Amino acid sequence: MATGEALYGKGPDTPTVPASVTKLATGVAVLAARGPAYRIPTRAVAGPNPGEVVLVGGGDPTLGVDKNGFYPGAARLDDLAAQVRDALGGTAPTKVIVDSSLFTGPVFEPGWDADIPTGGFGAAITALMTDGARKDPALARRTAEETNHAAERVPQPDLTAGRQFAKLLGLTGGAAQVTRGAAPTAGGSGSAGPAPGTELGKVESLPVIRLVDIMISDSDNVIAEAMARQVALAKGKPGSFAGGAAATDEVLGELGLPAGEISLADGSGLSRTNRISPSLLTDLITLAGNGSHPELAAIFGGLPVGGWSGTLDERYRAAATAAGAGVVRAKTGTLSGVNAIAGTVLTADGRLLTFAVLTDRTQGSLDETRQALDRITAALAGCGCR
Repeated sequence: MATGEALYGKGPDTPTVPASVTKLATGVAVLAARGPAYRIPTRAVAGPNPGEVVLVGGGDPTLGVDKNGFYPGAARLDDLAAQVRDALGGTAPTKVIVDSSLFTGPVFEPGWDADIPTGGFGAAITALMTDGARKDPALARRTAEETNHAAERVPQPDLTAGRQFAKLLGLTGGAAQVTRGAAPTAGGSGSAGPAPGTELGKVESLPVIRLVDIMISDSDNVIAEAMARQVALAKGKPGSFAGGAAATDEVLGELGLPAGEISLADGSGLSRTNRISPSLLTDLITLAGNGSHPELAAIFGGLPVGGWSGTLDERYRAAATAAGAGVVRAKTGTLSGVNAIAGTVLTADGRLLTFAVLTDRTQGSLDETRQALDRITAALAGCGCR
C-alpha cells in the first residue's frame, strides 16, 4: 500500500470474471464522481391537474415506506407524504403519478444468470423503489443473516412505491389512482392549488459514503446498480446498465487506472460478461488507501474482516488460515464456478498489502475454493513478504 510495488503476480493483467468484487470499482467510481456527502433526492411535485401528485424517483434504492424499512436511517415516504399534505393545503390528493424516467434501458442486465431476477439477490432496477424492491422488508430484515440477504422482490418496484405513497396520502381507490407518467415542467398556474411542477416535498437518502458501506458489507446488488447509475448521471450519461458501465470505465481512467483492463456490463458483478484484471484491483485499492484521494478511502469502511464480519465472518477460522483472522479485510465475489477475493492484509511485520485473487471455472466445491483463497491470503498475513 505504501509504495505501490508489485510483490507477486500470476496473470495479473489478464481481465477475468470478477463477480461481486466489481463493487470495489463501483464504489470508487461513485465516491469520485458524486463525492462521499452526496444524497439522492426523492421528490414530489404538483401534477397537471388539481390534487394530482407526481412522485419523482431520483434513484435511491434504500427509500423506505416508514420507520419499519429495511435500511436504518433511510429516507421515508411517510415523511414525504406529510410534506405533500402540508403543501397542498386544502386540496385533497386525487391521484399519484409515478415518474421513474431517470433510469432508462432494460431493468435486468442481459448477462445475468436466469435465476437472478427471481432468486432474491437481484431486482428490476428502476429509479423509484422502496427497500431495495423487497416484497416484505420486515421479514427480510429478520432473516437477513440466515438467507445471506436474499429476499423476494416485487416485479414493478416503481409502481409498488407509487401505491405505497398513494396509501400514505389517503387514497383508497386502488391501482387506477396510480399510473406512470412524466413530471410537468414547473411554471404557469393551476386553477386551484399549487401550479403544475411545483415541488411539494423532498426527502434525501443517506450520504453516498453510507450507501457504499452497505453495498460492500452486505454485497447489496441493488444498491450497486443504483450507484453505477449515479456515476452515469454525474458524467452526463444515460442512467442505464450501459451508461453506468461506460461512466465507471471513464472515471477509473481519469483516476489513472488502466481502463484497458476493465470491461463492465453492470455495477454489481452479477453479469458474467464483466472483466477486471487482478492488477487493476490492487492498483485501485492502493489508490483508495494511499492518501492521494482521501474521498476514496470510504470503500474500506464496509470491507468484511476475516473471521469477524460480513461475508468473511465464518472464514479464517481453521488452523491453516487462522493467520488471516482480524487482519484480512476484503470484498468477496461468488458466482457458480467463479470465486474472487480482493482487499488488504496486514502482515506479521506490520506492512499493509493489497491483493486480488480471481478464479474462474473452478472444479471443487464452494467451500474448497474459498479455503484455497483463504490459504493464500493467510500466507500473506503470516509471512511479512520482505
